[in-house]
Amino acid sequence: QVQLVESGGGLVQAGGSLRLSCAASGSIFKINSMGWYRQAPGKQRDLVAAITSGGSTNYADSVKGRFTISRDNAKNTVYLQMNSLKPEDTAVYYCNADIADGWRREYNYWGQGTQVTVSS
Repeated sequence: QVQLVESGGGLVQAGGSLRLSCAASGSIFKINSMGWYRQAPGKQRDLVAAITSGGSTNYADSVKGRFTISRDNAKNTVYLQMNSLKPEDTAVYYCNADIADGWRREYNYWGQGTQVTVSS
């Protein structure tokens, strides 16, 4: 089985920074794309940022210039550096990854979510 475990959420004042981490573990052959989504109360879950195995990145317009996604393939970990945080960034942040297991079967996995709260 494969698991994604997130860490790094919390409460921060507007203008502050947080760094989220998501580590994949289990029977992993290869991790393809990895990404972060967020879901605010009463809203749908939206893509925040994604990164391919080759390092190409994609960001939501609302976070461009403020958030940076990166990954450490040796550690099977993806990061989200969030700077200049705004109250509207408040949400539960979920890690997501496309992972091929030891049998070369590819599945999409979600982490359990980590709360980010930005106070004004």
